[in-house]
Amino acid sequence: MELDLGERLQNLRESKNMSREDLAKKMNVSRETVYKWENSECYPNSQNLLRLSEIYETTVVKLIKVNFLTSQMEETIDKREENISNTLFYIGMAIIFFGFFLDLLFGLSIFFVILNILGTLIVCFPKKLKKHIFHIIIGFKKSFNSQ
Repeated sequence: MELDLGERLQNLRESKNMSREDLAKKMNVSRETVYKWENSECYPNSQNLLRLSEIYETTVVKLIKVNFLTSQMEETIDKREENISNTLFYIGMAIIFFGFFLDLLFGLSIFFVILNILGTLIVCFPKKLKKHIFHIIIGFKKSFNSQ
């Protein structure tokens, strides 16, 4: 499991054998401020992030990059899931109407019933099932692209 910024700050401070008070003195902030950073109640501003990176002998990017990338990836996945969900809705509706027209044009009631059930299931998939389908489609795309 990935650590958030506060947990990383606490781990870095502890790895340097510093107390919150020691860090607060070096940073010229209160001990309560350090506590809030480490418990993700608030976040250090850019100047404080720069100072923390110097104290912990790392870069600002390494302090914050993981959270940023994770949120970007989650946002991208959410957008893809929404697009797949919308696409499945339209596919389901198209199947329902196709069955309706088959029944009207050719009197094929059995196709109407079957396609209506299939289309309704696709339109009304529970969200978890849509996510599962989304992951199958993404996996298929990846395997197809790698070949």
